[in-house]
Amino acid sequence: MTNIRNRLGSLPWVWSFVGAFATWLVTLVVSAGQGGGQVLTAALTFSAFTVLVSLGQMLVITSGPGNVDLSIPSVIALSSAVSMLVMNEQGAMIVPGILAAVAAGAAVGLANYGLIRVLRIPPIIATLSSSLITTSVAITIGRGLKIKPPDAFANLVTGKIAGVPLLAILALLAAIAIAIVLERTVYGRTVSAIGQSRRVARLADLRVEWTRLLTYVASAGLAGLTGALIAGFAGGNSLDQGEEYLLLTIAVVVIGGTSVAGGRASVPGIWGAALFMFLIVTMLNASGIPPGLRMLFTGLIIIAVIAIGGGEKALR
Repeated sequence: MTNIRNRLGSLPWVWSFVGAFATWLVTLVVSAGQGGGQVLTAALTFSAFTVLVSLGQMLVITSGPGNVDLSIPSVIALSSAVSMLVMNEQGAMIVPGILAAVAAGAAVGLANYGLIRVLRIPPIIATLSSSLITTSVAITIGRGLKIKPPDAFANLVTGKIAGVPLLAILALLAAIAIAIVLERTVYGRTVSAIGQSRRVARLADLRVEWTRLLTYVASAGLAGLTGALIAGFAGGNSLDQGEEYLLLTIAVVVIGGTSVAGGRASVPGIWGAALFMFLIVTMLNASGIPPGLRMLFTGLIIIAVIAIGGGEKALR
C-alpha cells in the first residue's frame, strides 16, 4: 500500500483523472444511467478548448513563481473577432483567418512580456492590465457585430472521426507536442530550469529572457487559436467567449499537478483536470442544485481533490 501511494505521489496528474472518472460515475447515478456516452462526448469537446488554453498557462506557471497569464480571456475575444473578420464567411480564407488569430494572440503575448521585462511590472498586474487594453481593441475591431464562420470551418470544428470530436483530437495532438517540447528540447528544459531557480539558470548561461518571451507568446498564441475555434464552434465571435477561462485555466493547471512554484509541468494532468472541471458542472446541473450552491460545491470539490491528491506536494 505504501509503495502504491508513493508511486501515485510521484504522478500527481493521476488524481485529476481519478476525480474525472468518479465525477462521471456520480453523474450517471444522478441521471439514472441515461446519456453517459453523450456526456463523455460533450466533455471531450468542451474540454478541448480548456486544454488548449491551459497548456499555454501551464508553460507560464512552470517558468517560475509569480508568473501567470491573466490576458487569456481578452485574447480569446480579440482573436475570435479577428478570425471571423479575416474569414468573412469565405471558405478560402479559413487558414488565413486562423493564422491571423494566432498572430493577434502572439502580439498580445509579446506586449505582455514587454510590460514585464521593460517596465518591470509584476506578471499578474502586467497581464491583467494588458487584458483591459486587448478587450478595448476587440470591441473596436468587432464593433459589436457577430460574424458567422464559413460553413466549412463550422463543420470542421464540430466534426467527429469515429465518434471522437475533431477538437479533442487536435487538443490531444497539441498536448503531445507540448510534452515533447518540454522533455526533448532546449527550450523545454530551460523553462523547467528557470522555474526551479532563475538565478541558477542565468549562471548556467541559459537564455532566460528569450525563453520567458517565447513562453508568454506561446500562451497568448494558443489562446488566439482557441478563440478562432470557439468562434467557429459557437457560430460567430463574441466578446464574452473567453470569460470563463480567466481562473479556469489556473485551476486546471494546479489540479493537473503542475507546481505553482514553477519548475515542474504536468501535461497529462491538463487533460484530466479539464475533464474533471467540465464533469463537475455537468454533475451539479444534473442534480438540480441552484447556481449559487453549484459555485460553492465546485470550489469545495476542487479543494478536496487537491488535498486528497497530496496538494502540498503538488504545489511545491
